[in-house]
Amino acid sequence: MNIEHEKLSDGRIAISPNDFEDILDILAYDEAKAGNEESFPVELVERLIEGESPLRVYREYRGFTQVQIAKKIGLTQATIAELEKGKQKGSIDTWKALASVLNVDIDDLV
Repeated sequence: MNIEHEKLSDGRIAISPNDFEDILDILAYDEAKAGNEESFPVELVERLIEGESPLRVYREYRGFTQVQIAKKIGLTQATIAELEKGKQKGSIDTWKALASVLNVDIDDLV
């Protein structure tokens, strides 16, 4: 990366806003790579962008059936199906339990 810069009389260095943004992007990338955060395949992200149910997307990604998820948190398969379709809202405790089982933040599901 070639950054054009100018040394100011007070010892500071001036760079263009575009170069500054590029540096911030590189730092953010490096930070994300160094962290222990999970990354997801592009197919999963595309499904979410297209508006598919996050519960369904993450459930299938983790390899669970509706029945398995339901048993883990004490619900019925029908309830999980209704949550995935958006026909039932679910309590905050339900969403917390689902997020825990799926190992995602609750914000990723709602």
